[in-house]
Amino acid sequence: MVQTALAVVIFLFASIGLAQSFPARAATASASAALTAARMRMSVWRYALKQRGKPYIYGATGPQGFDCSGLVYAAYRATGISLPRTTYGMLGSWRLVRIPKSKAQRGDLAFFGSGHVEIYDWGPWTYGAQETGTRIGFHRMNSYWHPTMYFRVRT
Repeated sequence: MVQTALAVVIFLFASIGLAQSFPARAATASASAALTAARMRMSVWRYALKQRGKPYIYGATGPQGFDCSGLVYAAYRATGISLPRTTYGMLGSWRLVRIPKSKAQRGDLAFFGSGHVEIYDWGPWTYGAQETGTRIGFHRMNSYWHPTMYFRVRT
């Protein structure tokens, strides 16, 4: 009896086109979320690029200069995403999802140990405020200077 009732329900859903719409809606929602996340990362990237050449200023969040986490904080804030102000705070944020380097995309976060953060560009490149006496710009990874963790920011 239960099997017959289940078969009737499945038949009814299929006959009015609902059987295929649930997976299709889930796929559409997933694709939409991925597109939204990609747009957010590109907005972060564009904001950060506009800051190129400004000086590293310890504790600064702009507009005259930034420190490493200050640039990340300001770039994500400009897109409506609230992150903690400091590198250590960011590492404890629920918004960050750890990803392998192979999945990192432009606009994701690259952490160097637990005390420095930059925005991932592509390949061996990051972008950010490196240290006192430098200007905001691109930094090439090497055996000494390379991220140890990568994170994607949840919207």
